[in-house]
Amino acid sequence: MEYMMDPAAEQRLQAYLSEIGDVLGHPLRRESFATYALGLLGEAERKSVEPIAARACPDPERVEVAHQRLLHFVSNSHWDDEAVRVHAARYAIGAMTQQAPVTSWIVDDTGFLKKGTHSVGVQRQYTGSAGKTTNCQIGVSLSVATRYHHVPIDFELYLPQSWADDPARRREARIPDQVVYKTKIDLALEMIERAARHGIPGDIVLADAAYGNSNAFRETVRLLGFDYAVGIESPTKVLPLRRRGAVDPSPTVSAADFAQRLGRGAFRRLCWREGTCRTLSSRFALRRVQVAHEDGIPIEQHPPVWLLMEWPDDEPKPTKFALTTLPARMTNKEIVRRFKERYRTEKVYEELKGELGLDHFEGRRFRGWHHHVTVALSCYAFVVAERTRPFPPSAARPRRPRALALAA
Repeated sequence: MEYMMDPAAEQRLQAYLSEIGDVLGHPLRRESFATYALGLLGEAERKSVEPIAARACPDPERVEVAHQRLLHFVSNSHWDDEAVRVHAARYAIGAMTQQAPVTSWIVDDTGFLKKGTHSVGVQRQYTGSAGKTTNCQIGVSLSVATRYHHVPIDFELYLPQSWADDPARRREARIPDQVVYKTKIDLALEMIERAARHGIPGDIVLADAAYGNSNAFRETVRLLGFDYAVGIESPTKVLPLRRRGAVDPSPTVSAADFAQRLGRGAFRRLCWREGTCRTLSSRFALRRVQVAHEDGIPIEQHPPVWLLMEWPDDEPKPTKFALTTLPARMTNKEIVRRFKERYRTEKVYEELKGELGLDHFEGRRFRGWHHHVTVALSCYAFVVAERTRPFPPSAARPRRPRALALAA
């Protein structure tokens, strides 16, 4: 993701950081934000506070002072994460939508691997980042996407009950009193509501089965005015519909059994993207169903949705399932392509961690984690905006603009 910034790109970065500085208000915050952002955009392998301060300070005798100032900015300073993130999101979206409209919002989560027990929110828990249960923090993210670009605009730290209900831990991590235990689904819905309130464009929410299994998540997304395309687990019970909405006389079946019953002949090959090495395609079937869930309402009264089923070439049976409210006027290929947009989030996580130090924060406090993530999101928003340019900066070793000049 490194690139050579020409003078024009440096000027754009200077203007961008100046705009964020206006949001921050205080001159020292402006300077510290620019210093920290340039550290994340720079070449250093480790992008935590101490090495960033060391690289930014030309006077070895003042490195410790610079370190303490930057540490205070990240861990203790009272500035508005939401306001900065919204500005960064609008900046990236303004560039992205020059090529294509924002259509999708993607909910996902990622792990921040840790060794100790004192970083806020850390415990042994499952994360897809490691593919296992391990010692980590979990961050829930909201991204927005066009057909060509994908940018994360919000993040929330998942705070397990072992932290939320422990007064000593809360004091140590300086967790605000108003922060209480919330599920990952709760955090995701709050971010969706927040983005909607700020007028972020988009019309469909995408998520994996960790969120899609929740009827409350699906219903809330619909109440907020969005369509959805969300993964579900194979045991999910559905009631198939015949043509014109007539209910199939057979009883409810699991999504897996229903797909198996259809047989291989019902699945058609569809391509959703041209990858770097090969065309991405698989076999899919789409059927109208009603979904069973424990709400006291007969399943026949639940609104019909599409059940999307995938039968990968190397599998003896269908293995992937999703529910979507995307309209029938869309082609099957378009529905599949929209749903598959969420998989780009993994690439975004890789870049945020590998290139911008998203998981390099070594502080232990609640505010510090969110401040660090805000700066990383702001840096990524700038990079995405640069990528939309007809002639983006070349892939080469970057020139490092001076922090104070950009902070002015």
